[in-house]
Amino acid sequence: MEHEAPRVTAGAAATASTAGSPEPRNTLSGQTHTPVDAATRRRVVGASFIGNFVEWFDYAMYGYLAVTITAVFFPDSDPATGLMLTFSLFAVSFLVRPLGGFFWGHIGDRFGRRVALSWSILLMSLATFLIALIPGYVTIGIWAPLLLLLLRFIQGFSASGEYAGASAFLVEYAPPGKRGVYAAVVPASTATGLLLGSLIATILTATLDSQQMTDWGWRLPFLLAAPMGLIGRYIRSKLEDTPAFREMAVKDEAVKAPVSSLFRDHWASLVQAAGAVLLNAVGFYVILSYMPTYLSEELGLDQTSSYVATTVALVTYIGFIFVTGALSDRFGRKRVLMSASVAFLIFTIPAFHLLDTGNFLVVLLVQILLGGMLTLNDGTLPSFLAEMFPTQVRYSGFAVSFNLSNALFGGTAPLVATWLIATSGSVIAPGWYLMAAAAVSLIAVALARETSKQPLSME
Repeated sequence: MEHEAPRVTAGAAATASTAGSPEPRNTLSGQTHTPVDAATRRRVVGASFIGNFVEWFDYAMYGYLAVTITAVFFPDSDPATGLMLTFSLFAVSFLVRPLGGFFWGHIGDRFGRRVALSWSILLMSLATFLIALIPGYVTIGIWAPLLLLLLRFIQGFSASGEYAGASAFLVEYAPPGKRGVYAAVVPASTATGLLLGSLIATILTATLDSQQMTDWGWRLPFLLAAPMGLIGRYIRSKLEDTPAFREMAVKDEAVKAPVSSLFRDHWASLVQAAGAVLLNAVGFYVILSYMPTYLSEELGLDQTSSYVATTVALVTYIGFIFVTGALSDRFGRKRVLMSASVAFLIFTIPAFHLLDTGNFLVVLLVQILLGGMLTLNDGTLPSFLAEMFPTQVRYSGFAVSFNLSNALFGGTAPLVATWLIATSGSVIAPGWYLMAAAAVSLIAVALARETSKQPLSME
C-alpha cells in the first residue's frame, strides 16, 4: 500500500513525536501516545458536541416548521402537495451527502480530523443563516424555492462531514473501555439540537398566529446558526488533532487516496456499515423529525400538543443515549444493535396503532418508547462505525457509509412516509417502512464482527 505523510502542523507532529519520558501504551487502542488529560477530553467533547448540535437544530426547524415553510415557498399548492414538495427539498439536499462524505473523508484522513471539522461547521452554519434571509414565493416567485434548494445542498454537503468526524474524533480521544459512552455524545448532541428546535417551535406556535409565523416567525430560529457556528469554529480551532492521527502522521502511514483505499481494501466493512446505518437513517427522521408533522397533519393532534409530546420524548431520549453507549461498552456493539432491530420488528406496528388513538398521554408514552428503542441503535452506532475501519480510512469509511444510507433512506424518510400514507390510505404505513429498515440492519450487524473490545487498528 502506498503511503504519504499527511499535511499536519509542525506543532502537532512534534507533540506526537516528543515527550519527556517514554510514551505509555494505551492497551485498548493498541496505539502508543502520550496520555490525554481530563481537561483536554472535556474540550474535545464540547467541540464535538456543538457542530452536530447546530446541524440538527437546523434539520429540526425545517422538519418541525414544514407546514409554515410550505406556506412561504409553495403557497399556490394544495396542503398535501405543498408538504410533499417541502419534504422533497429536504430529501434532495441529501443527494449531495455521499459526495460530501468523499470530500470530508479525504480531508479528515489526509490532513486531520480537526481541519475537516473546523471548516464543515463554518460552511454549514453560514448556509443555515442565509435560509432566514430568503424572500418568500410571493416576493420573488420560483427563485424562492430554488434558493432554498441551493442552500439545502450546501447544508447537506457540509453536514456530511460532521457526524462522522465528531465520532472519529471522540473515539480516538476516548479512554480505554469508554469508546461507546464517549461516542454517544454525538447522537446526544443531535437530539439536543432537535430538542432546542422542538422547544422553539412550541414557543413560536403557541405565541404567534399563522400569519405572523408565515411573515417572519419561521425565520428567527435559522438566524441563530451564525453565532453558534462561529463559537463552534473557534473552539475547534484551538484543539490538537487526535492522538491516533498524530501518531499516524509521525509514522508516515497516511494513504494518498483514502477513499480509493477504502473501496479497494475495506469494501466488505463498508457494505456492512451502510446496512447497519439503515435503521438509524429511517428511524431518526421518522421518529424525531417527521413525527410532529405526522401527529398534526395525519392524526389531527394540534400543533402545540405535537411539539410538546416530541419535546418531552427528546428529553428522555438524550438520557437513554448515554445509557446505551455504556451498555455497548459492557456487552458489545453487536448485541445492543441487534436488540434495537428486534425491538422495532416486534413493537413498531402496535406503537403506530396506539398513536392513532390521538390521546395525548398515549402519544407521549409511545414516542418515549419508540425513542428508547431507537437509542439502542443511535447510541451504539457511532462507536461501532468508527471501530470498523482502521485509522487511515476511519473518517472516510464512516462518512461514506453513514451518508450513503442517509442520502438514500434518511433524507427521503419524511417524503416516503407522507407518500405511503397518501397512496395506501393507512396512517400506520410509516411503521412498515421502519420494520423493513430494521430487518436490513439486523442482517448487516449479524454479519459484522464485534468491535468493542478490539484495538483501534492502524492498518
